[in-house]
Amino acid sequence: MTRSWRALGTSVHVLVTDAALADTAQTAVAAVLERVDATYSRFRRDSEISRVNARPGETSIISPLLATALEAGLRSARLTDGASDPTIGRSLRAVGYDGDFDGISQSAGPIVLRVEPAPGWRRIRFDPDVPSVHIPHGIEIDLGSSGKALAADLAAAAAHRALGRGGVLVSLGGDIATAGTAPDGGWLVLAAEDSATADDADGEVIALASGAIATSSTTVRQWVRGDVRLHHIIDPATGLPAVSPWRTVSVVAADCVDANAASTAAIVRGDGAIAWLFGLGLPARLVATTGEIHRVGAWPIPAGVAA
Repeated sequence: MTRSWRALGTSVHVLVTDAALADTAQTAVAAVLERVDATYSRFRRDSEISRVNARPGETSIISPLLATALEAGLRSARLTDGASDPTIGRSLRAVGYDGDFDGISQSAGPIVLRVEPAPGWRRIRFDPDVPSVHIPHGIEIDLGSSGKALAADLAAAAAHRALGRGGVLVSLGGDIATAGTAPDGGWLVLAAEDSATADDADGEVIALASGAIATSSTTVRQWVRGDVRLHHIIDPATGLPAVSPWRTVSVVAADCVDANAASTAAIVRGDGAIAWLFGLGLPARLVATTGEIHRVGAWPIPAGVAA
């Protein structure tokens, strides 16, 4: 049984193994997403993260949820050697991603792009024990990537607690987390570049018994300024949309935060992504800009495809 709606500027799908508990799961997931939106949406002036960003040079006492989200963002940065970095807020604004994607203008005038590296996650002073955070002037924290993945993890866990039995899958625009017992044969997931692709569309399907899968793509969240086509995956080394041989990367990991960190970092890392993912032991599927597909580790090879 599936429940679907929109939240956090993306599509939400909740699947449960017990159809009688679908409404319970939806209620639990919706409550988590409302808290997430109010806590760390960069696009809400009244969100907690917006208030923190408005106080550079000061130490802010923060809520447990924002502390969890910030810790996830910093962990992603550490594990990816900075390829995923929460200090790209100003870079996103500079390339025009300054509101919910649905509201980004596709017909705005020309844009001047300047290479300006992100300030770097190591400049954030975070104390998880208080909890508190201090950001220097010139830094705007953005938790959009790791934060959406964390929301999927939190929502799946909350729904499973509410259900008390069975299993649940939560998909937030390509970030998929599971909790509890999967259905027989596992959760069937279509490997697609756009989370809006119909469930019954032709394509490669994998079975997810547990854990999470995240997909990062340069092809879905695109917009045009003048004659420049832009996307939302920023290379922290330049502060500009990543130039990569990969248009889509999907990664399976124990939780959605780690899967998302790896998929995002793989696009930013470019040519070195396959070796990096193989070294991490994470199953992955990479689609090149040419359309060629590469599978890493335990990612299954479809029947009829040469290894």
